Amino acid sequence: MFLIIISITLIYLLLIASFIYGFEKLKPFKLINLPSKTNFSVIIPFRNEVENLPDLLASINSLEYPKHLFEIIFVDDSSEDDSSKLILKFLADSQIDIKVIQNERQTHSPKKDAITTAIKQAKHGWIITTDADCTLPKYWLDCFDEFIQQTQATCVAAPVTYPIKNNFLNRFQVLDILSLQGATMGGFGLQKPFLCNGANFAYKKETFNTVNGFEGNSNIASGDDIFLLEKMAKYNVKQVQFLKCEQAIVTTSSQDSWQQLTNQRIRWASKTKSYNNWFGKVTGLIVLLMNALIIVSVLLTILGIVMPKTLFYIVFIKFNIDVLLIYKIATFYDQREVLRSFLFGFIIYPFFSCYIAFLSMFKTFKWKGRSFKQ
Repeated sequence: MFLIIISITLIYLLLIASFIYGFEKLKPFKLINLPSKTNFSVIIPFRNEVENLPDLLASINSLEYPKHLFEIIFVDDSSEDDSSKLILKFLADSQIDIKVIQNERQTHSPKKDAITTAIKQAKHGWIITTDADCTLPKYWLDCFDEFIQQTQATCVAAPVTYPIKNNFLNRFQVLDILSLQGATMGGFGLQKPFLCNGANFAYKKETFNTVNGFEGNSNIASGDDIFLLEKMAKYNVKQVQFLKCEQAIVTTSSQDSWQQLTNQRIRWASKTKSYNNWFGKVTGLIVLLMNALIIVSVLLTILGIVMPKTLFYIVFIKFNIDVLLIYKIATFYDQREVLRSFLFGFIIYPFFSCYIAFLSMFKTFKWKGRSFKQ
């Protein structure tokens, strides 16, 4: 038992340390005011987002990128509210090339269908996806443009976070997404990309077609970002890169209740068994084993099977390596204030993550008002 505890703890320590190393190795990108050249088709699937769209539309209107170099394609995925009307009203007063199209359902994944539908109608060679509950920084497209001009990238992942609010549920989610972003950037820094976020993800339309888009995973409702990243990395990993730029950070919405958060995490966890990237699978397994080890060690300490000193060392190692990673990522996102909730989040996270892992094996999940089977 002691050997198992030591092995899992050391492997976890090495994994998180490697992500810290990868994050530091990934060079920050700064704008240098190059003339804008890249043409973008920005694709935004939506379903019943009338409450979130005003903030997104306002941020679109504030984009500094030359208007003739990009278009916005909204894809209506059977909305039952006034989302389309709101966009069309905005369109009437905007000089930006915006259109609303209807989703053409072909598979079990509405969002993948929406992106595929839009790509077929996209005028430009570069695709960028984001979500309807996001807000975009004003130099968003400028960052992608200059990065593309200075690299050989054909697929670019970029940073995403939640805004910080004055409640623990939100701060717990901010800490969680920062840890995911740490693993994401760490993976890219190690040249083993395995995570990205579709709220801030770009790729050449030509490359999308070359890897046959979402073919092969269209039976899985979510994963429009990670499965596509896997295929593009397998095609040419050197051209799959991360845009580590503070001016490219997209802000998305956190969940408003623990029930919604649980449902979201079940959806995220349900697709992991279909990952083809071995590094991603191993990472997920190590993190899960470490969280399970914390819970088991607490129980075994109570039963007198494990010495309290052993439990202390396990927790001490995990706490310190976790807080170091989160601190570095929070500094990049200018969200260090969320660290005030780190201790409480650290205590409940092992229970939360193991609970989600268990539920994801059996429970269906809801997404945008629809139920999906595993």
